[in-house]
Amino acid sequence: MTVSDVVELEGHIIDSGLMERAFTVVMDLGGEFDIEEFEVGTTKTAETYCRMRVSAPDEATLDPILHELHQSGATLASPTDATLEPAPADNVVPDGFYSTTNHPTDVRIDGEWVPVADIEMDCAVVVENGGPDEVTARTKVLNAIEAGDMVVTGDAGIRVRPPERPRDSSGPFGFMRGGVSAERPSRSLIRDIAEAIAETKAQDGRVLCVAGPAVIHAGGGPGLARLVREGYVDAVSAGNGFAVHDMERSMYGTSLGMNVETMEHPRKGHKHHIYTISEVIRAGGIEAAVEEGLVTEGVMYECVTNDRDFVLAGSIRDDGPLPDTITDAVEAQNAIRKQAHEADLVLMLSSLLHSVAVGNCLSSTTRTVCVDINPATVTQLLDRGSAQAVGMVTDVGTFVPMLAEELLE
Repeated sequence: MTVSDVVELEGHIIDSGLMERAFTVVMDLGGEFDIEEFEVGTTKTAETYCRMRVSAPDEATLDPILHELHQSGATLASPTDATLEPAPADNVVPDGFYSTTNHPTDVRIDGEWVPVADIEMDCAVVVENGGPDEVTARTKVLNAIEAGDMVVTGDAGIRVRPPERPRDSSGPFGFMRGGVSAERPSRSLIRDIAEAIAETKAQDGRVLCVAGPAVIHAGGGPGLARLVREGYVDAVSAGNGFAVHDMERSMYGTSLGMNVETMEHPRKGHKHHIYTISEVIRAGGIEAAVEEGLVTEGVMYECVTNDRDFVLAGSIRDDGPLPDTITDAVEAQNAIRKQAHEADLVLMLSSLLHSVAVGNCLSSTTRTVCVDINPATVTQLLDRGSAQAVGMVTDVGTFVPMLAEELLE
């Protein structure tokens, strides 16, 4: 005796690999499949349709298969409405709640598909009914769940739409065209990235830059400051260290005690970052330090003078920290999440921890560029689910000036 259900796959499922993944999932998890209908798209824009019956010895075997197929974009041929259960308490979700992917997602409510707002991975989906024709759905992290929230449970009535291979050139962000370049900075690739940034800004999109202290150490600070000043970077997400060394460079000409221009270590240079923190605290914060003339150049200076949003998320090892650094982890996470949800393109520059934090909050459709001298950082970011991303294993101090040159000169 067997049990079965019918799923549908639709879109560019052959060249995007979805069809192959679906077959592999069924066989690897102990099931069988039978193709009931198969229509191949034979032109550049035509989509392929596959109707497949999946069978298994019992429900315990079939359910995980259907779950994995669903996560990859397959849908039940006869979908039902999503199952909603109230959260029993603050920060507590019902058993079997649906945990999101970072792909665009819809939930079926009263026979209608409702898009899930602010999609990101590892969240719950909360449905709210504001009256007739006012049903909405959005993601909530577990620490934001409130008692009584109507939370989606199980896999029924959920439609996931992974990004497919674009049918145009799409530059370096085309599906399976990004990957990781372990070579020296490629002028053509940087030009493509610059064109993508310019295109984003021309469409009134927002560019978020996630930056680590290495940007300043390696000499990329002035280039990044120019991008902020000229409006190619709308927001900066970083840690305490980045802001400290950026302002240290303005006040003392050093970054972590090293002269960025000559690579020399002046006497007492190792104390410069502590002196910087002290003087900024005395001034009352970064904005006050800029207004007093203590900080006269750099990324933080440009953020303040040009009203660019910045979030400094603290860590356990921070010196000081600066008054502007958010030391509450949940508060910092929420601030980062807001930046990520508003971003249309993200530049991740030499910051593993902050890049992963922002990456966890991004939809898989958000264009992402990750640059780091450590290949593990780049591959980890790309492996976390962004289908439209490009990575470069290279010196960020070379990449940023080249990018600024392409955009500004």
